[in-house]
Amino acid sequence: MNKLVKRFLIEDRGVTAIEYALIAGLIAAAIATVVGSVSTNIQAVFTTVAAAIKT
Repeated sequence: MNKLVKRFLIEDRGVTAIEYALIAGLIAAAIATVVGSVSTNIQAVFTTVAAAIKT
């Protein structure tokens, strides 16, 4: 049992996977923020174009 605990504490492959998961999560959050901002701007452009076409 003692060897198992020591091997578990030394093993660091899981830590790398967690770090990559956190980085991927942060990138996904940044992309979601940018897409939300861009979609608002695109909606404003289409509204302006639609108003211009009607007149």
